[in-house]
Amino acid sequence: MPQPPLSLYIHLPWCERKCPYCDFNSHETAEVPEAAYVDALLEDLAGEYAGQDRPLATVFIGGGTPSLFSVEAISRLLGGMRDITQVAPDAEITLEANPGSTDNEKLRGFARAGVTRFSLGIQSFDDQALKALGRIHNSSTAREAARAARHSGAASFNLDLMHGLPGQDASGGLNDLREALAQLPQHLSWYQLTIEPNTRFYNERPALPVEDVLTTLEDQGTRLLEASGFRRYEVSAWALPGQECRHNLNYWEFGDYLAIGAGAHGKVTGADGRILRYAKTRLPADYLRPGGRSRRNERELNAADRRGEFLLNALRLRKGFTRELFETRTALAFGALEPQLSELVREGLLEQDDLGVRCTARGWAFLDEVVARFL
Repeated sequence: MPQPPLSLYIHLPWCERKCPYCDFNSHETAEVPEAAYVDALLEDLAGEYAGQDRPLATVFIGGGTPSLFSVEAISRLLGGMRDITQVAPDAEITLEANPGSTDNEKLRGFARAGVTRFSLGIQSFDDQALKALGRIHNSSTAREAARAARHSGAASFNLDLMHGLPGQDASGGLNDLREALAQLPQHLSWYQLTIEPNTRFYNERPALPVEDVLTTLEDQGTRLLEASGFRRYEVSAWALPGQECRHNLNYWEFGDYLAIGAGAHGKVTGADGRILRYAKTRLPADYLRPGGRSRRNERELNAADRRGEFLLNALRLRKGFTRELFETRTALAFGALEPQLSELVREGLLEQDDLGVRCTARGWAFLDEVVARFL
């Protein structure tokens, strides 16, 4: 079984303020122990990369709020990474940044350190919406951050934008989208706010737009994005041609990724064909303790796991997947998808041809149900 491309996910878990909708592993802090944490990350990476002969095709520094870290800390992290690993010459290296914790000089410094792509957590350009979401920035700061990313020297940048916000109507959501497009990003993550367990919004539920408003916003927003040259290549990801996020594509195509940092999750295919999933301890204080970087909850994926996880990810893609990709990434015969595949094709939820398998427009709208049929 050939090993797939290898990526690296680095989790920086601290935020200035925890947002009421956020269920990520993030922790409020007034001061980041960045020197000790970078030391721990590099120690973790040395252990994770040991025995690998694959270069890192992509790197994603997520959080939390990675832009809380100084340019010096990110530079030391990326320099240490290059000392420990092989990094592909054309590697995509993404760093998440929030407008409230960055500026022109900081983004330029991150780019000089080796970041090739920024992902800005804008969420909205409307001050009332930003206040409702608990963000620490305002619309002016959001625009300044987008301009800074555009002129940072990095190859590209993404804007993270939500719709279906508290009190938002279709007009407000479309205005947000027009404002985002005016910033000239190469990529947009445009998705509906959902209420997740273990968040403040789950316990103090805000008033959200009704279904008719959401449908209108989705339909008109889709037309606006397509007219602007953007292509929807994944359920919530839009890009100009050739600007798709390679790191996320590796996730969705069931590639491999090493994980370092508090709460990070990884997936690795061994030379023996075994596929392992694992996580790192969630609490930063525990991660920083001696022995805190070891893998937790490591488990091998059986045939049912591999089939289900592959489909859960690959069917999110507009292009779907090929027979070859399914077989090489899962080590399962394509026939393992029958009889569900034939049934879903007959029902108009999937389509299959010489190029592969993909959801129809109707199937994409009911993606969870389509995937559930295979589980």
